[in-house]
Amino acid sequence: MIPIGPEAPSAIRQMMPWFALGHGIFNTLVMSGFCYQGWLGHVIRRNRLAGTRPPLPVVRRHRRLGPWLVLFGPAGFFAGLILVVIDQGRVVAYPLHFSLGLALILAQGAAWTVSRKIKGGGAEGRSVHRSLGILILCLYPVQAIAGLGVLL
Repeated sequence: MIPIGPEAPSAIRQMMPWFALGHGIFNTLVMSGFCYQGWLGHVIRRNRLAGTRPPLPVVRRHRRLGPWLVLFGPAGFFAGLILVVIDQGRVVAYPLHFSLGLALILAQGAAWTVSRKIKGGGAEGRSVHRSLGILILCLYPVQAIAGLGVLL
């Protein structure tokens, strides 16, 4: 078993700033993907409200990218969790960053679950999916700022 916290081997402790930077870069890319996903969703919604069919490539891209982002979000969260446990020796060393990350992955899972209920032209689930998407897009910048507070 690898010692954690202050007892961690010096080689691991020396690499921690690089691992933390990698965690931040990865999650920034995931956040960018969610922003792009939100823009795609906005294009789809705008067309539906105008009474026209949304462009099929946009709909396909939105449907194809969503599940990947919902996998990458928790992956970044758990990677950060592992980094904190190895570095600090406890899970909630940074409570704000942890809470926001947990809220983000729960919102992402909920948005994905609701999206499974959206079928064709029916409106069932669309407003909840949109609200959860907006929540995700609002939480990510706050999470990034909290993460910078941890990193710096």
